[in-house]
Amino acid sequence: MEPGTLLYDTATDQVGEYRDRSGPYAILRPVGGGREWQADPAALRPATDRERISAGVRAANDRSMWALPTPPGDLSRPPRPVPGCTECTDLDGRRETAWAADDHSAATDANVLLRKHQRAEHRP
Repeated sequence: MEPGTLLYDTATDQVGEYRDRSGPYAILRPVGGGREWQADPAALRPATDRERISAGVRAANDRSMWALPTPPGDLSRPPRPVPGCTECTDLDGRRETAWAADDHSAATDANVLLRKHQRAEHRP
């Protein structure tokens, strides 16, 4: 299998992007990123066109949810960095790194620091 190939894991009912092998297991990652999982190669098959499209749409929807502006006081979505602000960009990078590592505590900490910074530096 080539890295990047989309496979359907019949054991978890998920489409994943093939990353590598780890011992007897295949390592898959959700389309669009996220936490990798180990899969039994016997439970994998190539994803159908419909499954690939569905997984891609789901990933795009997940990304677009985070791209919407966050109303003041709305804590249900993470704050967006102010364009051109170095500190906002640094805190956003810290949050992205935490998400990629599936470290929800560190991602929340970065959100809190970003909101605090924005209240202090970017409010009129």
